[in-house]
Formats: sequence, structure tokens, C-alpha cells
Amino acid sequence: MTSPTLLERFRTALAAELPAAAVLRQRLHADPELSGSEWRTAELVVDALGSGPGEAVAGTGRVVRVGRSTGPSVALRAELDGLPGPSGPMHACGHDVHLAALVALARAARRVDEEAGQDGLPLPVLAVFQPREERPPSGARDIVAEGVLERHQVGAMVAAHVQPQLPAGRVAAVPGAVNAAADHVEIVVTGRGGHGGYPQLTRDPVVAMAQVVVALQQVVSRRIDPLHAAVLTVGWIHAGSAANVIPDQARAEGILRVLEESDRAAAHEEVRSIVEHAAAAAGCKGEVTVHEGEPALVNEPRLTAYSHPWLEELGLSVDTSLRSCGADDFSYYGAVAPSLMMFVGLPDAGTSLHQPAFHPPDAAIADVAHALLAGYLGALDVVA
Repeated sequence: MTSPTLLERFRTALAAELPAAAVLRQRLHADPELSGSEWRTAELVVDALGSGPGEAVAGTGRVVRVGRSTGPSVALRAELDGLPGPSGPMHACGHDVHLAALVALARAARRVDEEAGQDGLPLPVLAVFQPREERPPSGARDIVAEGVLERHQVGAMVAAHVQPQLPAGRVAAVPGAVNAAADHVEIVVTGRGGHGGYPQLTRDPVVAMAQVVVALQQVVSRRIDPLHAAVLTVGWIHAGSAANVIPDQARAEGILRVLEESDRAAAHEEVRSIVEHAAAAAGCKGEVTVHEGEPALVNEPRLTAYSHPWLEELGLSVDTSLRSCGADDFSYYGAVAPSLMMFVGLPDAGTSLHQPAFHPPDAAIADVAHALLAGYLGALDVVA
């Protein structure tokens, strides 16, 4: 493990940056931008970091390197985008907190690097300000495809996400799969429409779709190992335009999530089979289109384990059990380097992400920044 002196230097430098980070967070929260439109957000965080413009990536994204300009580095990611809300864009997933925390830690890293003289940081920090986490096309996938991580010789990827299901002061750093693969499923059931008073002359796609939606729960309850997490949510159904008319077609959309990547292809086939056969039983034709989304997010075991003592040194307790069927495109980075996604608790545990009232306190910035620092320090034992 690295010298405690490095930890103390980071701790002191980071503490000095937190007041400005809270101001930055409030500015970000007041002016959210949707996926793919994060121009102002990117400029604001890069200006606040103060280490030059960095490199443009994935359209609206930026990467900024802190420390020596060559050799291996450790990448720390935060997300630029907000969510659509009832009254316009909103930061209802904590991305404003993540951005402020990353800026604070990157500024602290620069201070530590400057104070270390010729030795500098043990490994440079690559601050990755990623666009389009909330909506496709994935910003993480595009960053990986552009090769910027290889050019900076990224040896580890680290991120931290606020999680109201954990109490404040607790951080989940769990080895293995922690978020699910998430695939968009489109279903079309085609029958033969007609007058609602003469159903015998029709093949009702609405009845067939109702049977399809219920039957699809077999994918989770009967077709996948019960010890493997999976969920299929049909969140949108549309058919017809009048109460007394049986339509020709019914449509539905949903999300299929599996925590084990090995279950993914088989689950797709089960969905197709169930839709086709359930629709056929009602005299209709069922068709399925699957749009693959993020793969399962898998934390590299060594990097995860090496983060634990640093989290505790920084005053955070470690949770090793939290997994969820949520999804995050941070999963794409695992194909490039050992990766670690941590989940950071909040004082209002039990509230929900992605709703307008979600607003973590500014105090959460410090916990997210300390989690990122623990991941960076743990990565020093992983990156050659």
C-alpha cells in the first residue's frame, strides 16, 4: 500500500476544495442539460477544474489529465447529463454531486502533484466528464470506441454514484456484478380488427397482448435460475383509438434486465418464444425486437478489495452486499480496464432516484469525493 503521507496530503488538499465544490454543485443543479446537449455543463466543470480545456470526447464530453503527461493513468468518471422532468431538465440522479466531487478531487490531485515536486502523483488522474449516461447512444460506449482511454494508458476506471438506499457514511464496494444488463424490448401483436359487438369476426390483439404481458413474467419466474437476479418490466402499452373498435394491432415496450451476463441471450430467446406462442394462441401474430443496451456492470475483484481499507481510512464504512437491477453505461469501461463502481449513501435513505424531489445535500459531495479517492488509491496497487 502507498504511504499514509500521500493520503494525508490528499485529505488536506481535498478539504480545501470542498467549499468551492458546493458552490459549483449549486450552479450545476440550477442549469441541467439533457443527454447530448451538455455543452454548458462541460464548459463549467472544465473551467472550474482549471487545468486547461482537455480533450473533447463523445461530442459534448471532455477528458482532462492531471499529473505527468505520459505513462499509465487512473480514470475517474462523472456524468454530465440531467433527466427530462415535468418542468424541464432536472438533476434527479445526483450527477451534479458527482461532477462537483470529481472537480474537487482533480483540483486536489493537481495540488498534491505540484507540492510533490519532481516526483509528482504516483499515477496521473484522468478526469472523464462523460455525456449521455441517461439516454442512448451511450457516451461511455463512444468514449471507449474513440480510443482516448488507450491513448492515456488508463489502467483502472473508478466511479461513485449516490444511492439513497444506503445511509450516509456508508459506501458499497462490491466485487462482481453490481448492476444489470438492460435491453429495450419492443412487442407488436397483429390480429384482425373489427366491430366490438362482433368479436367472433376478429382476432383481438388487445386480448392477446394482455396474455403476452402476463406470460412474459415466466421469463423471470420460470426460465432463469432463481438465484440469478432478473426483471422484465412492460412499461408502455398502446392499442386502438375507440372503445367500441377492436384494432388490428397492439404495441408494447419494456426493459429486460439480467444481473448475470450469461443469462442475457437465453432471456432474449425466451421473450421471443413466449410472445410468438401466446399471440398465436389468440389467433394473432407476435413479433419482438430487442435493442441491446448496457452490459452488466462488473466490479473487478482486486480493485474493489484494494479500495476497502482506503474507504475506512477516510471514515466511510464499507458495504459488500448491495447489488441492483439498475443499469449504468459505466459497464462499457470494463472492457478496457479493471473497473469499480461504488454506491455512496445519503442521509435521506429510502428516497428514490429519478424523481423531481431528489436533492442530496451538499455534504454528499465530500463522501463521493472520498470514495473516488479511495478508488484511486486502491488502483495504485493494481496499475503497473
